[in-house]
Amino acid sequence: MIQGSEDFSFIGLFLRADLVVKTVMIVLILASIWCWAIIFEKITRIRRLNKSANEFEDRFWSGQSLEDLFKQIGPQPTDPMSSIFVSGMREWARSLRASNPVQGLQARIERVMTVTLGREMEDLEKYMSFLASVGSTATFAGLFGTVWGIMSSFQAIAVSQNTSLAVVAPGIAEALLATALGLVAAIPAVVAYNKISNDLNRYAKRLEAFTTEFSSILSRRVEEKAA
Repeated sequence: MIQGSEDFSFIGLFLRADLVVKTVMIVLILASIWCWAIIFEKITRIRRLNKSANEFEDRFWSGQSLEDLFKQIGPQPTDPMSSIFVSGMREWARSLRASNPVQGLQARIERVMTVTLGREMEDLEKYMSFLASVGSTATFAGLFGTVWGIMSSFQAIAVSQNTSLAVVAPGIAEALLATALGLVAAIPAVVAYNKISNDLNRYAKRLEAFTTEFSSILSRRVEEKAA
């Protein structure tokens, strides 16, 4: 009779859970939701940035002058590769107004582009540490909830002096639900972290390659002005 009246649905198990187990479940559910929001935003953004980089490189290597491209992009670039280009061109234009435009120009251009690249990648990597943290700790948080729930079940056995499955099963089910939620939060976080990290590394290498190429072009210009 007792076993038939028990509700083993997700909601039923959650509502019957101990306060500590219930808190663990809520934290894991919120962490999972936030992880999926980060995953969706990162994947969408990386795809958009790769598309923008393709379009920019087509324009960059189309043969038009760097000055015209600089004017077309304007002072507010919308993607990291354009930002690196604008920072280099801005330093180049600023040097032309200096009394000694060539001295130290190449080093300054490389420095500002490197700083811009680092700042853009830092922005792209935002919240990646949260994915890593959830992936490495969610399972243990769920296990903590499970251990706590099983302890509560044994306490119930001691109080009732009844070792039947009807007494033990609800508490154990609630406890195991915490472990399940921990896995639900951790597995997507780990998989997404690895994928997004690889995508970001490839994009960073693409930016570094462009920075090197653009620096070489401006270096030739510096040598021509010094000649």
